[in-house]
Amino acid sequence: MSEQISLRNLQAFEAIGRCGGVTAAARDLGVSPGAISQHVHLIEENLGVKLIERRGRTVELTSWGKLYYEEIAKGFSQIRGAQDVIDRARNADAIILSALPSVASRWIGQRIFDWHEQHPDSNIKVVGTGSEPRLGRDVADFRITYGESIANHEHFVELFTDWAVPVCSPKLLAGQTLERPEDLFSLPLLFISWDQRYKPQPRWADWASLISAPFTRTDSGLSFTLSSGAIDAAVAGRGIVLAQVSMITDELATKSLVIPFDIRLKLTESYWLAWDRAALQKPHAAAFKTWLIAISREQARLSAPPVAR
Repeated sequence: MSEQISLRNLQAFEAIGRCGGVTAAARDLGVSPGAISQHVHLIEENLGVKLIERRGRTVELTSWGKLYYEEIAKGFSQIRGAQDVIDRARNADAIILSALPSVASRWIGQRIFDWHEQHPDSNIKVVGTGSEPRLGRDVADFRITYGESIANHEHFVELFTDWAVPVCSPKLLAGQTLERPEDLFSLPLLFISWDQRYKPQPRWADWASLISAPFTRTDSGLSFTLSSGAIDAAVAGRGIVLAQVSMITDELATKSLVIPFDIRLKLTESYWLAWDRAALQKPHAAAFKTWLIAISREQARLSAPPVAR
């Protein structure tokens, strides 16, 4: 080797192997694809071997590149691990709860104040993310997730299975005559498109089937990737949404959302709580886990359809 290879050059090459291409690596590091290619070219000149090769429109690692990447990746993994160690030490006294974004903002976010009133000296951090953390390794002690994603974790318990119900702003119903549940389909419909990792979300077509009504709407309507976004749009009077009951408690209480027809559709999967067993040694962590399970049992009761009398 004629001279020492810079860390910046190595970072660019590692990103190609980790992200699967030059463009993706550039996006990950926030630089141009040309800059990534130049960094790798400097490494190749230094080593005297080709590390990447173009195949059509894609770039792949050569056999030399694969060998080199395996060793480089170990070093960068250790660097990222060192960052995690510092982050965990910084949050040693904090209980970190990771949850799906809409769950964090709409369900836990509305109840965490109750916990803090009961435990004012506790330190809780709620992180909304769609990525599943590696409990015990990443900076997270608890994780609320949905469906089959619980298979990523070792210690877990089922929380509740939610129900969805049509809701809208009272002002959207002004001047409307709704005699039958299927009359809702004449209103602007809001849609929620879940991540493909999860089983199908409650859809308007499913609700139509539940009430034995045809669903002939061919327009796509307005679609949101987060339930919270669709609920906010419904509060603003933009349409009617098939919302999870757990996420509209406050809106129903303040009557910023109403239920025109209380016919509920059960979700196909449950919410789960996972935890890092070592984290239960943190102050208040065991009690926090017990509290999460307790409010989930109450949510199961509130989300279920009213008992006919």
